[in-house]
Formats: sequence, structure tokens, C-alpha cells
Amino acid sequence: MRTERDVNPASSALASRFAAVRALSADLVAPLSDADATIQSMDDASPAKWHLAHTSWFFETFVLRDHVPGYRLFDERWPFLFNSYYEAEGRRHARPRRGMLSRPSLAEILDYREAVNAALLAALPDLPPAVQTLVELGCHHEEQHQELLLTDILHHFSVNPLESAIWSGDPKVPVAMPAPIGWIEGAVGPVEIGCGQPSSSFTFDCEGPRHTELLHPHALADRTVTNGEWATFIADGGYRDPRHWLADGWAWVQTEGIGSPLYWKQCDGGWTRFGLDGRRPVDPAAPVTHVSFFEADAYASWAGARLPTEFEWEAAASGRDPNGGNQLDRASAVEPRPANGGPAFFGDVWEWTGSAYRPYPGFRAAEGAVGEYNGKFMSGQFVLRGGSCATPRGHVRASYRNFFYPHQRWQFTGVRLAKDL
Repeated sequence: MRTERDVNPASSALASRFAAVRALSADLVAPLSDADATIQSMDDASPAKWHLAHTSWFFETFVLRDHVPGYRLFDERWPFLFNSYYEAEGRRHARPRRGMLSRPSLAEILDYREAVNAALLAALPDLPPAVQTLVELGCHHEEQHQELLLTDILHHFSVNPLESAIWSGDPKVPVAMPAPIGWIEGAVGPVEIGCGQPSSSFTFDCEGPRHTELLHPHALADRTVTNGEWATFIADGGYRDPRHWLADGWAWVQTEGIGSPLYWKQCDGGWTRFGLDGRRPVDPAAPVTHVSFFEADAYASWAGARLPTEFEWEAAASGRDPNGGNQLDRASAVEPRPANGGPAFFGDVWEWTGSAYRPYPGFRAAEGAVGEYNGKFMSGQFVLRGGSCATPRGHVRASYRNFFYPHQRWQFTGVRLAKDL
């Protein structure tokens, strides 16, 4: 019989982390009905209950099925439904049709989660270190899905004409507009970028290997662009002037009829936005969000600046507290908030960079199915840095690389300017 003295402290800490991550996901969906959790408003988004099931499938497949003798799948039909993109795991349900899965129900998926939780926690103390590393990867994977869960719920509810609030927001308190953008001179010359291996803390494979990049004289803005500044861009015809836009961006604006950030609407002469707390007036002092790379690049051109490279951003953010700022701590309405002073590089909004999402020199994907996690997406996407108000606190760091296609904007994405010196 196992005694408390036999329990590895590292296993105990990992068990606590696993339990906390899994509990937050359940808390996030607590306000949702089965219908709320089933709908899929666009191909890029997934139903809430699919997120809940997929993250459980990850633990069940890569830990319990592969490394726990005698484990039996909760339902042998479900891997086909809840595999996302792992070709090594075989055929899967088409992503654009996830919203057609009225069965299994939300209640059944929550039962699935509880079964996986119990099995993994029971097995965890006896898992070898390499498999415990997979559990840690699964926790970070689920945190990514917690952010996607929130942004997908927001999009699902935005297409309903009722524009219902999912959570009640905090009372609005008037905040002074921030001072004009100041500039932080960046490092010049060779700088070390990315994480080294082995790392003393968790990192994704795409954050390394650590390598040298050459930076030229430049400066980064000391804060992100605000809603008020973006409204000025709109009023000045920013969305109607092709001079500021990349060709693909201008074609996107014309084809899609884009004229403001996602979720903005002009009502009685003023701008409003839809959020997890319903439709409210746009806060001019808060960071602008839900803008695409195309929009970010056009704004930077209009402002006489540019987007930072991901290497300039990382060099400036290194040494700053990645757990500061406005990040996700609990299940509630989340939105960017006005900065309370100081150049915050983490939280509120993901910051578009001008860097393509490509492998670092010497990058090698891991062996097996988990090697499909990041590497195969290194094409046609751009890097974002810093985390957002929907990113679980403790999830990001200076080397963290998020990535999306240039037209996508349903995430909490914003803009920090840069300029050459």
C-alpha cells in the first residue's frame, strides 16, 4: 500500500496543477446550457463541449491509453470525434462540422472528464518522468484551450441577435486617457532569443532552440494602441485608404466589408463593443482588441511606425514579470483594461509582430504524434507575443510564441508599435 512517505513531491505538485487546470475548464462552462455548448459559429471556432472533450481525449490517448496497463477507453467511438489534427491518430470528424455533434451531451462529456481525471490521478504517482512530462504538456495544452473556449464562446454569442451576456461585468469606473505613447529604446546587436534545452521550466518546442539574432537600432512603444486612438484611425479614413494596406489586407477589407475591429458597432454616434459581459460602450482608454494582422499593419503604417519583430519584442520583455498584468484567474467576464502605469508587456491583448511563424535554427519536432503539436503549422501565419486577458495566469513567458493567420481576429489581439532609430 502506498503511503504519504512514498509520494514523490514532484508528482504531488503535478497532481495539484492537473486538478486546478481541469477544474477551471469546468468552471468556465458552468453558465452554459447544452445548446450553448454545442453551437459552432464559424470554422475557426469549436463548440465548448468539444474543447472539454478534446482536452480529455489528449490525456486519455497520450497518457492513459499509451502508458497505463489495462486502461480501457471511456468510449471507443469518441477518439474519432475529439481528435483535432493528429494524423498519426487516424481519421477524425471534420472540423467545420463539430457543431453538428448534438450527441454526446454536455453532461456525458463532463462525466467523461471526471472519469479521465480519476484514472490519471490514480496512475500519476507511478508514471515515469517522461510520461509525467506528457501530463505537464497536457496541462499547458488545456490552458490554451481555455483561452480558445472563451474566445469561441464570445464569437458564438456575438452572432445571436440577443447579444446575451455570459457573465456580468464589473461596474465601469471612468479612467483617464493614457499619456501619449512613449518609446523604449531596444537592445542593439546580437541577442539571445528563445529557450535553451534542457529548460528549468516548461516551454513548447517551438520556443527553441536558443539562438542568436542581430537587432538594429529601434524602439518599442511603452504601451499598446488604445480604442480611442483606433477610433481616430477609423475617422481619418484608415479603412478606406489603400495606401496603408498590404495587398492581401486590402483585398480582405474590400471582400469582407471590414470597417472596424470585430464586435464594434456604431450606435447613436458612438462606438460600442460586444463582450462576454454583453454590449457596452467602447472604453477609449482600454487597449484595442480583436484586430487582425492586416489591420495592425495598416494602423502602424498610418501612424508612421511599424510592427515589432518577435525578436525585438522578446528582448524588450525578457526580465519583466510574465505573471503581471490583466490575465485569466477565474471564470468571469474578461476584457482588456486600461494600463495602470508602466510598460506592461504581458496580459490584456496578444500583440501582433511582423514576424512570420517559422522554425528557429536547429528546430526538430518531437517523435510521435505529439510532434505534430506545433511544427507542422509553421506556414503562412504570424507570431503574437505577451498573452491576453483570456490567457490563464502563469501560462506565458517572454519566449512564448502564439500564431494565427493574418486575417484572424476573434482572439484578444492588439497592437504595440515599433520604429527604427
